[in-house]
This record gives sequence, structure tokens and C-alpha cells, in this order.
Amino acid sequence: MFKKIALMMVFSLGLTACDNNEVGDVSLGLFTLKDIKIENLKDDVVTGVTCHIASIEADFSLADPSDSSISCRQTGDITPEMIANIDKSKSGEVVFRKSKSIFFKSMKVRRIYDSENQTLLYLSYTTKETDGSFKHSLSTVPLWGTKAYSAKVEPN
Repeated sequence: MFKKIALMMVFSLGLTACDNNEVGDVSLGLFTLKDIKIENLKDDVVTGVTCHIASIEADFSLADPSDSSISCRQTGDITPEMIANIDKSKSGEVVFRKSKSIFFKSMKVRRIYDSENQTLLYLSYTTKETDGSFKHSLSTVPLWGTKAYSAKVEPN
């Protein structure tokens, strides 16, 4: 009975891994159940930014590896109103969250605003330490050339 329940849980975890934001799926080989999944993420507030996140997913496993990478680009207009509506604290705000394990590990993407350089930073990281390190990856989107960029005026 326990084996049936465990098998059903593993099977349902495999089904929940299917995502309509998935744009790529690369097998890591014939003798492994691990794949690199690539998803797109549209920022809900700064709608002119799209990020692509690549992470390893292990089918029929209770925990996915922590490694991931992120690349974000401007794919539409970025307006001053959008920048006015984001969290400008040093820790920024979480714009994406995905469970990577039934053991409380998740992958998060946090948007941080660098006001001095007028750049958006997107930090992808896992919430559980692996091999003595918290895995993370960073991508930046400069506001240069967008409606949100403001030329700095030098004081007289």
C-alpha cells in the first residue's frame, strides 16, 4: 500500500512539473532522468522585461538539483510608471517562485533596482544550501534607451 502511495506522489510531482511557460527541454542523456528545462518569465510590473531561466529537473525524484541560470532582456517598453511601482529597497522583491522539492527548497527570482546605474537586476537563487553554497545566478537589464531612463543632471 505504501509503495502505491509513494508511486502516485512521484507520478503527480512529474505532472506538476509541466509548465505552460516552458520553451525548452533538453535531455541530459539516455541513462538519466534529469533534464534541463527552460522557462520564460514575464515581469508582471515591468512588463517590458522577459527572463529565461534554465534549471535541472529530475523526473521521479523528490528533490531537483539547485543549479540554475537566468538571462533577462528588454522585450518591450519600460516606462517611468513601471519603475515607480517597484520595490526599491536593497533586497528588492520576489517576482517568481517555484518549488524544487517537497523538502522546502524553492527557486526564487528577485528584482532589485540599482538606482545609481539605472539598471534592473534579476537574481535567481535557491533557498536551501547545497554543498556549502546557496546556488545563484544574476542578470541585468539597463534602462538606457528606454522611456524610464532619466539623464542625470549635474548640480551647478
